[in-house]
Amino acid sequence: MPVRDVPAGKLIDKVTQELKKFEELKPPEWSFYVKTGVHKERPPNQPDWWYVRAASILRRIYLEGPVGVSRLRTRYGGRKNRGSAPEHFRRGGGKIIRTILQQLESAGFIKRVEKEGRKITRRGVEFLEKISNDVMRETRMGETHGGR
Repeated sequence: MPVRDVPAGKLIDKVTQELKKFEELKPPEWSFYVKTGVHKERPPNQPDWWYVRAASILRRIYLEGPVGVSRLRTRYGGRKNRGSAPEHFRRGGGKIIRTILQQLESAGFIKRVEKEGRKITRRGVEFLEKISNDVMRETRMGETHGGR
């Protein structure tokens, strides 16, 4: 089942749980104090936000790849509140994205392609498609049992 056909939120939740099992994907010490971009006022509240972002980036690379840090920074950016001045778009933090990409590379889910960015590997495709099949099966089971 293609990753595109599964609800993104459910897929990312499931991938987040699976990524926690990998030794290569550990949040660095500084990740508990850092904002995700200049457009944010505070660091993330979720304790496992690092894994959620890693799952989201992995899905993004699957859908759009090859993708570079610059495009991902734009993807994870947002509007900067400038007080009474009009808001402006600001890109997300590059260090977080770069570190997650390096961790996903060391786990074997993505690989670097010269002058193009990062591309998903066969292992990454199998990993995401296996989880998307599980999510699809769960959503179908929910539909047949009254949606509860």
